[in-house]
Amino acid sequence: MSSDHYRRKAEQSRSRIAQLNKDKCRLATKRASLTTKMNSANERAAKASTPSTLKSRMREAERAAKDLAKVESDIGKIESKSAQESKKLSDAEKALAKEQAREASTRERAMQRSADSTKRKINQIDSTLSCALEDIEALKRLPEVIAVLFLAANPLDEDELRLDEEARSIHEMIRKSQHRDSVRLESRWAVRPLDALQAINEVEPTIVHFSGHGSDQDEIVFQDEQGNAKIVSLAAIVQMMKASSGKIRLVFFNTCYSRGQAEAVVDHLEAAIGMNDSIGDDAARVFASQFYSAVGFGKSVHTAFEQGKAALMLEDIPEDSIPELFVADGIDATQLIIVQPARVQE
Repeated sequence: MSSDHYRRKAEQSRSRIAQLNKDKCRLATKRASLTTKMNSANERAAKASTPSTLKSRMREAERAAKDLAKVESDIGKIESKSAQESKKLSDAEKALAKEQAREASTRERAMQRSADSTKRKINQIDSTLSCALEDIEALKRLPEVIAVLFLAANPLDEDELRLDEEARSIHEMIRKSQHRDSVRLESRWAVRPLDALQAINEVEPTIVHFSGHGSDQDEIVFQDEQGNAKIVSLAAIVQMMKASSGKIRLVFFNTCYSRGQAEAVVDHLEAAIGMNDSIGDDAARVFASQFYSAVGFGKSVHTAFEQGKAALMLEDIPEDSIPELFVADGIDATQLIIVQPARVQE
């Protein structure tokens, strides 16, 4: 074929590459905007003063994250198409250089320049592909995302607890942890008994966290339709965990007198934390937030539990003997790691 044929193919590839680059720049601008929007929503959620505001901000952040994921996917498709088009361009330029050499020896220097240019482009492509492979390997080593379901109930006819402060503190400590992107905190407020099952089915959590009131009869206090106390028995709690334990690995009863509940549910899952006495708001908040911080750093459940107790002692809160950790038969709490990097196959 003539040099004009190859010249036309090369120009077509360049034109497509230029258009792809424009599309990529446009999406990169959109990605930056969505990232800012998502971060802003998360920051405002962290500062939300009411449950409804928090829920609204979290929805906004989730929508932005979903849109961001779509943009990232579109950018990846463009980059793939661009690589393919660059290969076509390289092939066309090589053929053109050879044809030009045959057509006229006087154009040898021009052919050499084209070959040099092609080589540089190939090297750039190789470098880009090498970086992409490194990124893929790094992603393989990231921990899988787990969900922590925070269930809160603060009935109108019970003493008011500062559950929002506990949730905010947990969120902040997770955000500061090494694997913060691998821990997703989902919260449900003013929980009624059936709301708990609904939330577990929706979120499919790895950890279920109960926050609120408990009784010395191994009961949890939820809310009824009017917002008043609704007592849930130990048997009902155990049955709920038994019927929902497909993905649940740990239940955290951050409620008073919940030792019996924690001890009972480990018949159906790996681990549970409960309180052997009444526990104050500050102690509940400090212990829980440090526990989840350690989990977010990839520490074992045993280490996270011990760090939670250490945090109480460091804050001079004399309730470090109240939390208790229970594990199922055959489970070693020192080896039970909820968030850990996946092993990359050789």
